[in-house]
Amino acid sequence: MAPPKEHIATKTHQRSASDVWGSAPYPVIVADSAGVVVDVNPIAAALLEGAAQGITLSRVVPYWLARAHEETVDPAGSSGGAAHRPVYRGEIGAQCFEAHPTSGVDGNVVWWLVDDTDRRLAEEALATERERTTFLAEASNVLLASLNTDRCMRATAQLASQHLADAAVVVAPAAGRNLPMAYAVGGGTAVRGTVAADPAQVPGLSEALQGFPPVPSRWIDPASLPDWLIPDDFTGTVGSAAVTPLPGHGVPAGVLVLLRSADSSEFNANEEVFARLFAARAGAALSAARLYAEQSDITRTLMRDLLPPQLHCVNGVEFAGGYQPAAARDRVGGDFYDVHPGSTQEDPSLAVLGDVCGKGLDAAVLTGKIRNTLQALTPMAGDHERMLRLLNGALLNSHHTRFATLVLASVQRVENRVRLRLTSAGHPSPLVVRNDGRVDEIDTRGTLVGALPHIEARTVETHLDPGETCLLYTDGVTEARGGPLGDELFGEERLRRVLSECAGMPGQAVVERVQMLASQWLHDGRHDDMALVAISAPPTTHLSAVDGHTRGRYTA
Repeated sequence: MAPPKEHIATKTHQRSASDVWGSAPYPVIVADSAGVVVDVNPIAAALLEGAAQGITLSRVVPYWLARAHEETVDPAGSSGGAAHRPVYRGEIGAQCFEAHPTSGVDGNVVWWLVDDTDRRLAEEALATERERTTFLAEASNVLLASLNTDRCMRATAQLASQHLADAAVVVAPAAGRNLPMAYAVGGGTAVRGTVAADPAQVPGLSEALQGFPPVPSRWIDPASLPDWLIPDDFTGTVGSAAVTPLPGHGVPAGVLVLLRSADSSEFNANEEVFARLFAARAGAALSAARLYAEQSDITRTLMRDLLPPQLHCVNGVEFAGGYQPAAARDRVGGDFYDVHPGSTQEDPSLAVLGDVCGKGLDAAVLTGKIRNTLQALTPMAGDHERMLRLLNGALLNSHHTRFATLVLASVQRVENRVRLRLTSAGHPSPLVVRNDGRVDEIDTRGTLVGALPHIEARTVETHLDPGETCLLYTDGVTEARGGPLGDELFGEERLRRVLSECAGMPGQAVVERVQMLASQWLHDGRHDDMALVAISAPPTTHLSAVDGHTRGRYTA
């Protein structure tokens, strides 16, 4: 608060400052235009060692106050007399002051010194908190920008070495006998690596790595640090070190080790709180990344058996498959197919293609159960009706309320032809592409499984000559909605026309062409799961020479 300035006595040279301002709550010092102390009150005399009448002002006050007096007094030796004087700020000893000048009629300047230390400290503390809040917000954005554990560890080490210490080391829970670590010095690029070391060598490190129960930060003796915990780029001697746990969400997230050189200041209590706030954000990001990695591994393992298999030639019969889930983010869905080879060359192989009601992970779970059940029933592949009855009973006894349609195909190579026994259970009928471009629909019908206690099915037998293909497909193909207006179904007739153009093509080429045209037909990209299986009789070829000189040709 500025001191009162009105009604300054005109004869201050006749009375001492102790008489005029002795009761003032501020240090007061009076100096003439030549920079000589005229008067000083007791508070100012106690503050400014050696301040007394007749002493040159610059000898008893700091440089900033002496310079302020020079700026306040005009060059001619009389005060400027301005109505509003600037306020000067600076330090006197360990305190901060505001110096308010007041001009007298005799050319002297009265300096009121107001202690500004508390306000200055409050402003600095507020600025520091603002900087730290900004840093913590930015750090959270950086740390949560990726769910990659290694990248998150490197970001934690880099941020900590830039804002908290001269160097930082992030130690993750042990992976086997090795400790995953990330080092950074001076905010530089973090280095990721592992080290075979015993965390018990560092006080508090083993407890912090356990994650629970939580342990507080520990300031440890730098001399107790092992060499593997000090980055290679760290120069000088470690002057102070701290071990700060990284709290996770139910799982150990790791430990942050902060290092400062002997030339830097030691950690104080305020910095300890700030380090713990940063560690809480880093621990949350690391634990989220680690949980995501664990869930991804579990999902990948579980989905390995749910994904459609790669089909190939089995017992002299060519198989090809194609699958496209309804959503790009889903790798599995309600459509599936499998080929189970016969135990011997003479035994038929079993091809299965099905469609579970619904899409996504729930449908995929039931898909896995159906596939496993059918695989167990493969030895009775010669009796499709019995297989379907057993499968239907298994689905009715489960907690799932979904149903499924499917088609079974027993496939056997007989000399140059392929024998097919086909049974549909509520599924679209298989289509056979003949060598002359004709497309035959196999008239097999049946009841869907998983909905009714009793089912019926009709098995139809057919043969494939060399070069001919039987296509099994789900309704996601024929019900693909698109076209010029975006609301027309791809339809069975259009599928037949496409297949008639595929006469003589390999099974894989037939599958890829149908998939391509159905995808192009889609208007806005939304569709049901699509699955196709092509069963082909390999063409029989022999090399015929024309005249012994020209190139031969393959003929069927």
